[in-house]
Amino acid sequence: MATLPNFEEEQSTYRPPRFNGQYYGWWKTLMHHFIMAEDSELWDVICDDPYVPMKKLGESGLMVPKTRKEYGDINRKAIEKNFRAKKFLVYGIGPDKYNRMSACQSAKNIWEALQTSHEGTTQVKQSKIDMFTTEYELFRMKDDESIQDMHTRFTSIINEFHSLG
Repeated sequence: MATLPNFEEEQSTYRPPRFNGQYYGWWKTLMHHFIMAEDSELWDVICDDPYVPMKKLGESGLMVPKTRKEYGDINRKAIEKNFRAKKFLVYGIGPDKYNRMSACQSAKNIWEALQTSHEGTTQVKQSKIDMFTTEYELFRMKDDESIQDMHTRFTSIINEFHSLG
């Protein structure tokens, strides 16, 4: 039996979906759903900057990061969220992609690097949107195409729009 794109043999529902280099928009949606189902706060960590425990320095009121020895249980739990989110993202990409993302310090950095790598910058995204707009406007059923195939092709165009925001 052929495996679905982005699914490897024996893919578990307990592990994040594995990105194999194809259909990034589809994988991105699967990963979002997987993370939200695990812990919705992890998605917040991916969208926002990671939590850094801070303290006031003397009477000046200047805020500086705490040392690890100064962390309390609440601080540790909040920091763990970033590492759990990073774990899911790293498990969801292969070793070749990991080498590009290994320098990223936060889950947010990894997610943004993946997006830039596969969706491109704002200009590249706009070019892709323009290309799909043209494809949408010129969409016609092919002579040798079944209704099911036409519907699948049309849905792919719509999904690409959706994945590009």
